[in-house]
Amino acid sequence: MQFQQLQYFVAVAETRHFTRAADLVHVAQPSLSQQIKALERELGADLFLRARGNITLTDAGEALLPLARRILADADTARHEVQELAQLRSGRVRLGATPSLCTGLLPDVLRAFHDRYPGIRLLIEEGGSHDLVRELARGALDLALVVLPLPTPSPALTTVELLREDLVVVSSPDAPRPGQGRRAVRVADLEGERLVMFRHGYDLRELTVAACRAEGFEPDFAVEGGEMDAVLGFVRAGLGVAVVPRMVAARSGRGLRVTPLARPGLNRTIALAHRSDVAPPRAARELQRMLLER
Repeated sequence: MQFQQLQYFVAVAETRHFTRAADLVHVAQPSLSQQIKALERELGADLFLRARGNITLTDAGEALLPLARRILADADTARHEVQELAQLRSGRVRLGATPSLCTGLLPDVLRAFHDRYPGIRLLIEEGGSHDLVRELARGALDLALVVLPLPTPSPALTTVELLREDLVVVSSPDAPRPGQGRRAVRVADLEGERLVMFRHGYDLRELTVAACRAEGFEPDFAVEGGEMDAVLGFVRAGLGVAVVPRMVAARSGRGLRVTPLARPGLNRTIALAHRSDVAPPRAARELQRMLLER
């Protein structure tokens, strides 16, 4: 099995077309087809069902695809690691983070990292913890900032606790203060409040809904389904209140009233994760150090 054959296989699997795949990997279509057939002979199984105008994966192809993607991703990481120049003058870091962390934690850290290593490209992927864990496992990310506990814990990942962050309630300054004007709002005070709620799969949604149910009530949603920027915009417009991380509220506070939650309050644990079987590239290790020392 050759590395080039895996490249060609993944290209066909993603385009479902031999000619477009050949263009994608810059090779003549007959050569690509010959390499795919050679790979199938070596494996002893067809990888594609070939019908006129319709290319689909066989069961063998479906089994090979995630493995091939991971091999190619690891090889790409190795190439970048070897090509990095001394003193981190070049290279890249592929970092995943939840949208709230991209808004609250990362701007200052990434600015400091960029000032120190301007030649390092920063590739940021926003997503929920579940999606980021999957991308880490298949080698598409070097590091990820995730919320603990992970939805599906995996021994293939190493996590290091980074910080514990309090959540606060944000509302429009023109709306009545939540919790009947108290300086600190209890979770129970959110009963009867109209909430602006994040989309399904968002860590903050699950945490907030669980806290309300623990107090014996179902939250009342004024609007739901947004990402962080949308939720903050809806709150500014007076559509309702939202529970957000303190760092996000501090950075996005213009046009918002911020009210802390009374003890014990709500908080979340942020961790830095990477694959256990492969050390992060040199540039990623330096960003990891800066995040842990912040």
